[in-house]
Amino acid sequence: MSITHPLSVPLLPADAMTALKMRTIVNELCAKNDCFSVSTGADGEVILHSVGELELDMVVDSLRRRDGLDFKIGSPQIRYLERITRTIESDYTHKKQAGGQGEYAKVKIRLEPTEPGSGFQFENAVHKGTIPEAFIPAVKKGLETASETGVIAGFPVSDLKCTLLDGSYHDVDSSERTFEIAARACFREALPKACPRLFEPMMIVMVLTPQDYLGEVIGDLNSRRGQVQGMEPRGPMQEIIAMVPLSNMFGFFLTLRSKTRAAVQCMMTYSHYEQVPPAIGPSDGTFPPAIGMRA
Repeated sequence: MSITHPLSVPLLPADAMTALKMRTIVNELCAKNDCFSVSTGADGEVILHSVGELELDMVVDSLRRRDGLDFKIGSPQIRYLERITRTIESDYTHKKQAGGQGEYAKVKIRLEPTEPGSGFQFENAVHKGTIPEAFIPAVKKGLETASETGVIAGFPVSDLKCTLLDGSYHDVDSSERTFEIAARACFREALPKACPRLFEPMMIVMVLTPQDYLGEVIGDLNSRRGQVQGMEPRGPMQEIIAMVPLSNMFGFFLTLRSKTRAAVQCMMTYSHYEQVPPAIGPSDGTFPPAIGMRA
């Protein structure tokens, strides 16, 4: 799932043939329009990703009108991210002996935050021979796998660099599997100490409104934790540009059209991720209703 497509909806086909048809249709759509992307869920559902509610509604309505497509629609879900805020070094030893051949792997990892949008990075900085080269990909795989689930709310941990600093192995008891296990465990132990924070997608919202409804529009945006960035006259209309969390944009367009008798025009695009304010974060359990997307 692309970070620029932070809103998703799962489509649940009635059978395998419907799923195949849906994927073909949606893949063709994504090839023509970069506002969308598609992935497959753990249970075979087709997950459609986009920048906003209106775009998803448009595609779903189009699919509904297709003959022979029997499917259910899940709840829209937002892709949140977890990011660490401090650098931490940690080591972990995986050791197991229960008769016969044992298991052994030791790794020392450094986790450090990187620039927003940089994703996951891995560097091998061990001295030659400390860990055989054949085991290094397993360490990377273990770290990548562990980063898919954060400790705050289970969302992907993004924009961090993992550096393999040191480690040791056993000629008989070490394997790719033991090093993957050690890397995963090391990451999970280190992550809470790296001060992770929850981040939410922010959207640029542009509204073109008659002057008479200017107060209504600004008031609605403010109620959604929106921050007005600027206003500019466009003939008899006013253009408002605001930054608003995606989690608060559900129902915005329908509400505004109702308040203004369909006199406004709206457009929304993805901007960036910002830290979720503590007052609405996981500390008090008050996640927005749409939270729940694990990419």
